[in-house]
Amino acid sequence: MASASGNSVKLAELLQSGYRYAYSLTHHKSTAEDLLQDAWVAVLQAHGPHTTAYLFSAIRSRFLNHHKRERLVPMIALDDAPSVSNMEHAQHDPLLHADTHTIDAALARLRPVERETLYLSAVEGYTAEEIARNTNQPRGTILSLLHRARSKLRRILSPDTKQRNTGS
Repeated sequence: MASASGNSVKLAELLQSGYRYAYSLTHHKSTAEDLLQDAWVAVLQAHGPHTTAYLFSAIRSRFLNHHKRERLVPMIALDDAPSVSNMEHAQHDPLLHADTHTIDAALARLRPVERETLYLSAVEGYTAEEIARNTNQPRGTILSLLHRARSKLRRILSPDTKQRNTGS
């Protein structure tokens, strides 16, 4: 009986991890839930392994297919995007002093592939090599995506972003 309980805990952790990953891609609660459900059904139907890498791959595949089909990924130049309001002035790293709403707004302005890579690195703790292996991308591409995502967030959240956007 302890084995069944241990398996259900591991399954719950796997699904929770999958949900967090789906949310990092979609940035929307119900869409992430739907994406996880579709991916989990596919894993079960394929009799695939119940591993994080396999589930993340199924989630990512469905996410990309959905966006290709629906063309839901709006491409807005960073300079043309509206500025983030109500930002606190940070002395060093603006990411350390921003509130949750401001960070959510800033993350929403990243491209999905940048959010995905940043999530896998910062939240899940994967190395660039592990992310590259799990997403079938070169390690250099992952390092570049991480660098660009962090730079964009710092630019978006910096205290003088508002001044630059108003043309002063």
